[in-house]
Amino acid sequence: MYKINDEDNSIKKVEVKPFSGLGYREREHLQEWIAKNPHVFGEELLIIQKEFSGFADTNERLDLLALDKFGNVVVIENKLDDSGRDVVWQVLKYASYCSQLTKTNIKDLYQDYLLKSGSNLNAEDALNDFFETEEYDELQLNVGNTQRIIMVAAKFRREITATVLWLINYKLRIQCFKTTLYMTENEKYVHFEQIIPVQDIEDYMITMAEKAQSDVTSQANEHIRFELRQRFWQQHIEKANQRFDLYKNVSPSKENWMAGASGITATGFNSVITRNHARVELYISRPVKEENKFIFDELYKHKNEVENQFGSALEWERLDEKKASRIKYQLDGVNYFNEEDWPQMTDFMIDAMDRMLFVFKEPLKVARQELLKYLKQSEE
Repeated sequence: MYKINDEDNSIKKVEVKPFSGLGYREREHLQEWIAKNPHVFGEELLIIQKEFSGFADTNERLDLLALDKFGNVVVIENKLDDSGRDVVWQVLKYASYCSQLTKTNIKDLYQDYLLKSGSNLNAEDALNDFFETEEYDELQLNVGNTQRIIMVAAKFRREITATVLWLINYKLRIQCFKTTLYMTENEKYVHFEQIIPVQDIEDYMITMAEKAQSDVTSQANEHIRFELRQRFWQQHIEKANQRFDLYKNVSPSKENWMAGASGITATGFNSVITRNHARVELYISRPVKEENKFIFDELYKHKNEVENQFGSALEWERLDEKKASRIKYQLDGVNYFNEEDWPQMTDFMIDAMDRMLFVFKEPLKVARQELLKYLKQSEE
């Protein structure tokens, strides 16, 4: 790495320093940097535990444990300056231990990590948020032999890289990231560079991981779930069409939600069913986050009037940390897998949706007019 000097049109090499030489330590520094910023590996990872030693009949302790977006467990092993000669054997043992972790084990590990980190988050909710799903029960975590390994070091010995490349030929998912500490007169920088495998092989391996994730999903369970949803929505649509026209042109879906138009693009009236609740909502999900928040804020101005007409309090979720926003009304304690709950769920959602369509009719018109003004001003 070189620093550019514009004054004399020259470049000067930036010094590379050993981590330990500047007082940095493996656990106190490198491990914490990664735990707080796992995106240094170029993908979304969720750290679920660190310094994990919960393996039966052994006192061994892995550095960091994570999940990737496909639900695979990722073992992360950090070495400060030199990889050492035994790191491959070390991470293979960790991966084999982690292959035994169940979905419940993973949730409990993550809950423990959240508590130790001082977070009040619920592990199930946080997992749903990371995987962008409504139902925790549908998550597939650590299925089959899909465990991954990431090794981090400033220098990898030749025997390590040779062994890793050999293992990759047998479709083990192992990555090596080289860390480099750069220092200028006033600042320090750390760079993470993937050196094994090369990008073309990585793309191939990700494709294989996606296929594996799909293959291990139980086709029988999917069929049951989808068939149940379609039958539920079939009877729901037939009854709903007797009260309002929202679903006149909608077919029964295998999804756990069904949407109808509101008059504003990408803002819909949704009915949602899960294993834990049924709900109706006005879901605002335009491509631009600021537009969603604008629509929500315009509707929120009518909150008291809307709730008085609706007859109950609604949940107004601006969701500042997310792109979308929503306003919902929910019935807890029902499960669409239990067909005895269907009449209660259907009656609740049809009645609530009928009222939502009425109370939001005028506020949506106003919000649409204000949105058009807002967009016009933005263009100017």
